[in-house]
Amino acid sequence: MDKGQLSQEVIRLHADICSALADPSRLLLLYALADKPHTVSELTADVNISQPTTSRHLRVLREHGLVRAERQGQNIEYTLCDHRILEALDLLRAVLRDSIAHRASLISE
Repeated sequence: MDKGQLSQEVIRLHADICSALADPSRLLLLYALADKPHTVSELTADVNISQPTTSRHLRVLREHGLVRAERQGQNIEYTLCDHRILEALDLLRAVLRDSIAHRASLISE
């Protein structure tokens, strides 16, 4: 991949995914959806944020292709579009954890 292609890919990633992941509440919502579909009410209780805030975050995640909404009777259930997003988040958390540990070791020397 040449530099121009890489640059375009980074720009696309920022536009499509990274901005959606920039809020901790949205990350919590993604993890809450890891095991099964949830309604807004269930997510509101799981993540402990207000219903309007939950709905706004879900809209962002839906617009960026990270979750999908499906009507189930009178309710709308949200599911992850691709579970690999959780693997990517776990990898980023591991990188951050290692970075923090490395900095802590430098301070304690």
